Amino acid sequence: QLYDNDFFEWTQCNAALLRAGRFDQADIEHIAEEIEDMGKRDRRELVSRLEVLIQHLLKWRAQPEKRSPSWRRTIRIQRRELAELLGEMPSSQPALSTNLGKAYEGGVDKASLETDLAEDSFPASCPFTVDQILDLDFLPD
Repeated sequence: QLYDNDFFEWTQCNAALLRAGRFDQADIEHIAEEIEDMGKRDRRELVSRLEVLIQHLLKWRAQPEKRSPSWRRTIRIQRRELAELLGEMPSSQPALSTNLGKAYEGGVDKASLETDLAEDSFPASCPFTVDQILDLDFLPD
């Protein structure tokens, strides 16, 4: 009941139980669920940052006359944040390739909304490799 009624108190209580080695009293099922959810949340953040990065790379490519320091900053910040996430979770590297199509769709949608360009004016599939997307020096022509 504590899990549903006061999540913070549940976390504190279970952390204390685990530290004390009282595993038989800990809410193992919910603890396992929360750990899994943490991994899913981190993976969603990874894909979300990839999407924003792709969005700005697409804008950079599609509207060279509107390139701005702000776009360049966003690209750099997203790359650094992705690098930091990957540094903390190296096993998530394959998730970039696995989720590239999904992130690309979201990036196209966002780029289309911000540029007023039709979605079909962007390539049907991602024109950038994961290595290019992460490369601090890469900017599309």
